[in-house]
Amino acid sequence: MNIVVLLGPPGVGKGTQAEIISAKLGIPAISTGQIFRDNVENGTELGVLASGYLDQGEYVPDVVTTSMVSERLDQDDVAEGFLLDGFPRTLSQVSALETLLDDRGWKITAVISLEAPEHIAVEHMTKRAKDSGRSDDKPEVFRKRLDVYHERTEPIVTHYQDRGLLYSVDASGTIPEVSANVFTQLEAAGIGV
Repeated sequence: MNIVVLLGPPGVGKGTQAEIISAKLGIPAISTGQIFRDNVENGTELGVLASGYLDQGEYVPDVVTTSMVSERLDQDDVAEGFLLDGFPRTLSQVSALETLLDDRGWKITAVISLEAPEHIAVEHMTKRAKDSGRSDDKPEVFRKRLDVYHERTEPIVTHYQDRGLLYSVDASGTIPEVSANVFTQLEAAGIGV
């Protein structure tokens, strides 16, 4: 069973790479951001709660996010493995994920950290904001998202590095270049691709 966690600041192409990895490994990509956006679009209770945080560039509270991920991990399609995109984002979510996995007898196989200079992330987000109209891609919200990432999520990189699970990938190239580097790192982690 392959369990891959995908980390990186906003704008480095996590969603794109998650789709590519998911297709190649034949495992579902679980994107907390997409689940939030779907709930917002459908006007669910979670969507109403999440939209206030997302529109400000803040993280949705850990208890809400963890509960949502736990429900998703109970679905049948994760039996062969899965990729997490957007979870964990805080050290408390790291602990929550470890508990969720331990309860099921599962372990993380690899953590891929997509890394790129901030100006590249800003360029990507500016383009995506024009193309998609997502409220969390507005320049002022995106800057806040970057600040929140540096403050809350960067410590996770160190945590997984210390555990020997972290594989860094330069995400500043083209999509095929980044994908090739991701799969090289997955192979180094013992995941056949």
